[in-house]
Amino acid sequence: VQLQASGGGSVQAGDSLRLSCASSGRIFSSSSLGWFRQAPGKDREFVASINWGSRSTFYDQSVKGRFAISRDTAKNTVYLQMNSLRPEDTAVYYCALLTGSPYITGPANYKIWGQGTQVTVSS
Repeated sequence: VQLQASGGGSVQAGDSLRLSCASSGRIFSSSSLGWFRQAPGKDREFVASINWGSRSTFYDQSVKGRFAISRDTAKNTVYLQMNSLRPEDTAVYYCALLTGSPYITGPANYKIWGQGTQVTVSS
């Protein structure tokens, strides 16, 4: 399985973006897809995740209520709808695959990663 992230761009504060992460192969119901982000000079941090089978979701507190993660099983794609974007959301966003619970947030637990997509939010 390979993951391909897309949808990043440069927007103004308050705008919205939708990121997509397409899988090249089937995703099993026991797997979870997560979104992470990494700003310059900072560690990669968890943003949101979704279990492929149950659709259970989990969000970092910093994005709760603004971001929404979803998945389309027919397209083997997970989405991250980002609303009310803030300058502090600026980062490279990555999607990743984990065999396990969506409540696992440590990047080291995710074994398959897509390439990043840049999100830049200006004030």
